[in-house]
Amino acid sequence: MALQITEPTTMLTDYALCGIALWFAWKLVRQGQSSGEQPVLLWALAFAGLAVAAFSGGTYHGLALYLGPSLLAITWKTTLYAIGIVSLALSCAATMAAFRGRPRRVLVGLAVAKFVLYAAWMVQHDAFVYAILDYAPALLYVLVLQIWAWSRHERSGPWIVAGVLVSFAAAAVQQSGFALHQHFNHNDLYHVIQMAGVYLLYRGGRLLRSRESLNAPNS
Repeated sequence: MALQITEPTTMLTDYALCGIALWFAWKLVRQGQSSGEQPVLLWALAFAGLAVAAFSGGTYHGLALYLGPSLLAITWKTTLYAIGIVSLALSCAATMAAFRGRPRRVLVGLAVAKFVLYAAWMVQHDAFVYAILDYAPALLYVLVLQIWAWSRHERSGPWIVAGVLVSFAAAAVQQSGFALHQHFNHNDLYHVIQMAGVYLLYRGGRLLRSRESLNAPNS
């Protein structure tokens, strides 16, 4: 019997996004470990979370006929919680690059509290809109901090600002429902555009430095 994939293009583009994110996460981990820069390691965690979300999302869309209700529900919950991890890690990485001392502790604490509230809320809710409501403010926060970084001539700024803007454009396409073809729908187009955003975010993430490093005499 042939394998019946419910949304093949969505599954394939999700898996492609997963592979790209996982590769970049590995490269960021290696760089973060060698440099000792925590923002880079947190950026790697965000990419790992994105890889998990893309893989579980692709599985949900493509193999729904084979998972069964319980496993299907777990797969979808994995997608939603992985997106929450992405939001948390991006926020904390950007905070560590922008602040130190008490402001950093307060803002990281707020990011953790937001994630805890999101995780608790999603126990009883499954709508993707809640993931967007968690993810969009995190991206806006990163955008503001990296515009500020760009104004201070920090090299991460232009890459991350561009990556966030492309990510917002991808999300707008996804929410619009626009499709290029009956076999290439809004979700597929979202994944393809997001791949470009992921690359830009990766290039910027490689250049992130903690505020201590940036303020060092030789930085």
